[in-house]
Amino acid sequence: MLAAAAPAHFPWLTVVTFAPLAGAIILALFPSKDVKLHRLFALAVTVVTFALSVGLLFSYHRGVAGFQLVDSATWVSALNFRYLLGVDGISLFMVLLSTFLMPAAILASWKVEHQVKYYMVALLILETAMIGSFVALDLLLFFIFFEGLLFPMYLIIGGWGSERRVYAAVKFFLYTMAGSAFLLVAILFLYFRAGSQFGHPSFDLTVLQHLSLPNVTARWLFLGFFIAFAVKVPLFPLHTWLPDAHTEAPTAGSLLLAAILLKVGAYGLIRFNLSLFPEASMYFRVFVSVLAVIGIVYGAAVALIQTDIKRLVAYSSVSHLGFVVLGVFAFNLQGMTGGVLQMVNHGLSTGALFLLVGMMYERTHTRDLGRMGGLAPIVPAFAGVFLFVVLSSIGLPGLNGFVGEFLVLLGAFATTKAFAVIAVAGVVLAAIYLLWGYQRMMYGELKVPEFRLIPDLKAREYAILVPIMAAILFIGIYPKPLLDRIEPSAGKTVACVLGAPSRDGSFKPFGKECAPYGPIIFSPAQRAVSP
Repeated sequence: MLAAAAPAHFPWLTVVTFAPLAGAIILALFPSKDVKLHRLFALAVTVVTFALSVGLLFSYHRGVAGFQLVDSATWVSALNFRYLLGVDGISLFMVLLSTFLMPAAILASWKVEHQVKYYMVALLILETAMIGSFVALDLLLFFIFFEGLLFPMYLIIGGWGSERRVYAAVKFFLYTMAGSAFLLVAILFLYFRAGSQFGHPSFDLTVLQHLSLPNVTARWLFLGFFIAFAVKVPLFPLHTWLPDAHTEAPTAGSLLLAAILLKVGAYGLIRFNLSLFPEASMYFRVFVSVLAVIGIVYGAAVALIQTDIKRLVAYSSVSHLGFVVLGVFAFNLQGMTGGVLQMVNHGLSTGALFLLVGMMYERTHTRDLGRMGGLAPIVPAFAGVFLFVVLSSIGLPGLNGFVGEFLVLLGAFATTKAFAVIAVAGVVLAAIYLLWGYQRMMYGELKVPEFRLIPDLKAREYAILVPIMAAILFIGIYPKPLLDRIEPSAGKTVACVLGAPSRDGSFKPFGKECAPYGPIIFSPAQRAVSP
């Protein structure tokens, strides 16, 4: 268990998590007419939040597998609810990715004219929910943040999306709510089970990971968590809400949906399914890996036949997230580390693709590849940036996508060679559909004469894209800073899953030698307290 009182330290995680929410509340009080002020204030809030999150990186001990920078307090003492936040090497870069891309989302929304204040408020609330989902260590608190993702994204799609936005928003809402129902039932079961085993109920992850559960019970609970997270990833065949949501969402909505919200599902599988139900994770490993491999090939194959460039990128997410899950369920260091790194890489590359598609739509008012062509001579800077991002997405050596995919394939080959071979086919298909889509958009005959007048990239768009391109290049050339922080937590998680089964066939409680996240460090300069 956690120490009764954490040593005093600056509450980094609390400040980073709730700064956007505080900004949203303040922004809601602004006069509705001053649209420019709304945009500038929202941008300032996201930039400050990112600057604060960089403090997490410098305060984080690399080489340590445990949760760090923990903020802990009693929430509702009568029910043993706790306010508990913490980061490890797996969640750290998810937080940084969230805060890094939010200024881009605000800048990409600069031309939104309808109800600008409320649009910015929804984006800021969404940022708090995203960060909170990655740092919450109390399952009830996690569920609140997890559900908190749903409502602002529903409003963003339904209120500011394209022609079929209401249909897409309702579909997104229903799928996510259905998955969350299974998650809530499983969480409540664990809460009361802790009460019967330990004498006091608890939602605390560091307590619940010590529960002793019969294998059958653990497997049912695994499925409850798995369904909720598989919908969010999304894994085949629970992916059908995603293409519609991406296609109808505004540019910022598509960016955050692809770059962050989908990662909450993959992160949930790592953080909760693997740590709470390691035996069940081993039991379902082949089943989940099969779904991941099907998703890799299916997403790539369907992307090949798309004529809408936004739907093409949406189906590419189904394929790329299949790589993430395949790496995680390889249950070795290479696969797990590659899966986590690929979550970051996909957020950068696919997020940039959606930004570029949105920028082109602002110019041409079409996403139909059949109407495009011959644009490279007209917008050469745009064409060059688009090619750079496409190459990162297909895993060109020297760019970010290569590192994650290579580690995932190494891990998959070490576990099940057949899955790895099929996954390689997915890599080849990705190169085909992305390069073919690029060729149809940028080269060939100019089909719409009016497109001769469209402008190239502007200063605001460079401000959005250049930082993302720099991150793509940095990770591709020098991934060591990320790997040094991801590997200890990834390795500990894998070791605990592989050591999970006990001799009598029951769920083995974790001892200190196999506590999935090791010591809990309350501040960089202070002592560690073991759970």
